[in-house]
Amino acid sequence: MSVATLDVQAVRARFSALQRPEAFFDGPAGTQVPDEVIDAIADYLRHSNANVGGEFETSRHTEEVIARARDAAARFLGCAPDETIFGPSMTNLNFMLTRTLGRELKPGDEVVVTKLDHDANVSPWLELAHDLGIVVRFAEIDLSDVEEQLSERTRVIAFPWASNALGTLIDVEGICGLAHEAGALAWVDAVHYGPHGPIDVVGVEADVLVCSPYKFYAPHLGLAFVRRELKERWRPYKARPAPGYETGTLQHELLAGFVAAVEYIESVGWDAIVAHERELGQRFLDGLPEHIRLYGRNTMDGRVPTFALNVPGRSPEEVARHLGGRGIFVWHGDYYAIEVMKRLDLSDGAVRVGIVHYNTAEEVDRLLAELARCSSAPAAG
Repeated sequence: MSVATLDVQAVRARFSALQRPEAFFDGPAGTQVPDEVIDAIADYLRHSNANVGGEFETSRHTEEVIARARDAAARFLGCAPDETIFGPSMTNLNFMLTRTLGRELKPGDEVVVTKLDHDANVSPWLELAHDLGIVVRFAEIDLSDVEEQLSERTRVIAFPWASNALGTLIDVEGICGLAHEAGALAWVDAVHYGPHGPIDVVGVEADVLVCSPYKFYAPHLGLAFVRRELKERWRPYKARPAPGYETGTLQHELLAGFVAAVEYIESVGWDAIVAHERELGQRFLDGLPEHIRLYGRNTMDGRVPTFALNVPGRSPEEVARHLGGRGIFVWHGDYYAIEVMKRLDLSDGAVRVGIVHYNTAEEVDRLLAELARCSSAPAAG
């Protein structure tokens, strides 16, 4: 059986942002976007900029853009178009959706979250606990005790598809099954997994799934799936004239860019993306200097190519500054993975390296060489 290959130079030629010497390993906080996404946004603003409901051409074009965006979202998530919801960000959507569910919750009801989560899938539940008196339970960082956290009062298990800090992949289908056996909802944060592999909400039997298109080559938006039965049952927070679950007018130009981003991913193909990222991730792990402390799996099995690490004797900020001064862009700190850093006792967080499919083997080797120098080099000013 042939393995899909990626022409990374052809991919990079589609990104004006990549036509520079710097190496972008900052994708977990937001990827660069291909030129067709930029062009789609500009084209909408030049030729179709209007609100919906008007009896004129640009308004009808805008309605067509929204319909195309729902179709693209349905293809990306593996659901029906009417099960998709757009918003300003995943965090914004998650607060709105958790509050919508909150209309059905009672004091003493329980929600299980994990110490592996990004805080956007923790704080909304903690705030509900503050407002409604529900109980939030934390499963361990490896989710080994999820089942022990369940009770007859469990209403939701909220968990990530992949860790935005450690890159760890979760058995999504298995956790969804546990939730349903307990009579609870499976609430999936797929923000970090979005750029790294295909999503099939029906296949994994998720009830709610939230993600961030700007993490997979699209503009700054939030996207959610809500299973139709729930969507029809719940009463959302929104302006009365607004259709569906969107609170009001959508960012139409960004929806045009979103469509172009999904079409871009489809043109490259998940098989090629996954294979290329796995190869680069293994190259990084194989070449990581021995003195570097890696948190999480030291194999590409069961992970995406996102790596949290520290250099002994250097703070994460110093390492990030050293690399940034040499044209290598990485993140440092906790990246909103607050519980992960608490569990690992990392008060200053860690350096995060995020590989996506537009990165190259040469960039990985350059990063490895600089990490090898990093323990002795002075911090860049």
